Amino acid sequence: MTEDTENQPVEAWVKMPSEADMRAGGALGGPYDFGFLPNMGRLIASHPTIGPAFSGLFATIMFQPGALSRQEKELVAAVAASAQDCFY
Repeated sequence: MTEDTENQPVEAWVKMPSEADMRAGGALGGPYDFGFLPNMGRLIASHPTIGPAFSGLFATIMFQPGALSRQEKELVAAVAASAQDCFY
């Protein structure tokens, strides 16, 4: 969130579901349940077409058998995020 010239919070123009709505819809649980819902998850869920497609792709890449183990996939994801200064 940024601030305008009068130091008032400026809301994002993307309408994101609230954390309460996401929790009610079962957004928490599974291997990435850290007890809170990161804003990136809310942002992805805000698009009715891209959100489910991205989530499905992510689940397939991270949890289906492949050439890399789950630990190796997590390591690749962590290194790629770090290289891009991404905190998610």
